[in-house]
Amino acid sequence: MRPSLPAYLLISIVACGVTVVSVPAFLWLSRVWGCMVEPDARRMHERPTGSLGGGAMYVGFIAAFIVAGVSGRFDAAFEGSTEPYAVAAGATLAYLIGLFDDVRDLSPPAKIAGTVLSATALALGGVSIIWFRIPFWDVFVLPYDLAFVATVVWVLGMANAVNFIDGLDGLAAGIVGIGATAFLLYGIRLGQVDLLLPGNVGPLVAAIVLGVCVGFLPWNVYPAKVFMGDGGALLLGTLMAASTMAVGGRTPDPFSGQTFFFYAPLVIPLVILGVPVLDTAFAIVRRARGRKGIATADKDHLHHRLVRLGHGHRRSVWILWAWTALLSAFVLYPTYNEGRGDAIVPMGVGAAALVLFTLFMPGLRRHDVEPSTGVRRVRGAATRGLAAASAAGANGSAHNGTAHNVSAHNVTAHNGSARNGSSHAASANGAAAARHPNGTMIGVPVGPLPPVDDGVDLVWLDDLPSGSASGGRGR
Repeated sequence: MRPSLPAYLLISIVACGVTVVSVPAFLWLSRVWGCMVEPDARRMHERPTGSLGGGAMYVGFIAAFIVAGVSGRFDAAFEGSTEPYAVAAGATLAYLIGLFDDVRDLSPPAKIAGTVLSATALALGGVSIIWFRIPFWDVFVLPYDLAFVATVVWVLGMANAVNFIDGLDGLAAGIVGIGATAFLLYGIRLGQVDLLLPGNVGPLVAAIVLGVCVGFLPWNVYPAKVFMGDGGALLLGTLMAASTMAVGGRTPDPFSGQTFFFYAPLVIPLVILGVPVLDTAFAIVRRARGRKGIATADKDHLHHRLVRLGHGHRRSVWILWAWTALLSAFVLYPTYNEGRGDAIVPMGVGAAALVLFTLFMPGLRRHDVEPSTGVRRVRGAATRGLAAASAAGANGSAHNGTAHNVSAHNVTAHNGSARNGSSHAASANGAAAARHPNGTMIGVPVGPLPPVDDGVDLVWLDDLPSGSASGGRGR
């Protein structure tokens, strides 16, 4: 019997519930084992944060997998097949490799070797790419040796894509959760048109990943209380690789909707997970051109660029979530509409709107001027490393030409306090300014405003009345 959508959703709920209640235990373990990620010049968080949250994801995955096996609704997948056990083995190996890296710091070659080991477990258990379709050309049945190589490359790509995109609070979990939802619906649709066997484990794995991500997000959205770490990132990447291979690498049929009939099944997950895939591709090219190792960390990922463009932490995450949802809709719409039109126009309009929002929203922030002081307020809070300084005292006077008593009362950055930055008093003209992490003085924004997050007022020191403590501008 083919599992129904409610059966998949039940497994997602189990994974979600177990994950969300397991996080506190792994947050405690992070403190006990000293696995706390400190803020630095590259990372975008403000306070030490535990990095063992991936353990809660793994517990949620195992619990949901067990429930699926004993529920009787997925007997076709578990009876007479080694694939579910291969998925469990591959996911366990991936998580353990990531956990070891979170605790002890593995070298990049060791991490790659561990990921290859998890991919080998998948391939030996039967979860591998068998059919390979090249669009506009033909379908190829891969021999065992090539199927093994393709499986290893696929798992390495997916695992590293998720790992690379895990740079902002909630970003990776949200993108993978959206992608898993889309792939679950796509797999169910393939089953409805008899292009996927009832025992295919791919949709079940996607349902579990969806639940795990939803359960983890309440702890991981900005400001994150815990990180998934490499353990969680490699786990999610390996599970998504297994799900997409089980579905896309098993059918020679080119079905993906009436309009986009030329898609190969394996192209579908590349479109759905287009954000992390493109980010990974750009990172490889960028580091190759700079003659750096592929594993060399930098601050030029898509999310870093959005923050530099002027979007805050939250908004950058929402933009990349929106792109993932748009790409997922681009795949699902023609799949479910049975040939009644295509999605090119509405998706094109949505993409154009997202591009315009991404490029021009940083310049459209609201500015409010405090009537009594002339201080301009920008709706938003500064990102990590930015502290603002304002004039001392209620009347904005200066003592001996130097601003004093800069406090969190009239300076707001991250929940009302200046964090990870330093305020500086400027002599001679009584000006106060703040120093950005890159070393420049930014008492008043010149050009694009620094990154901000919605929800808290940030005071910028310009247009102050003559004779106030901040009559000048720091640059």
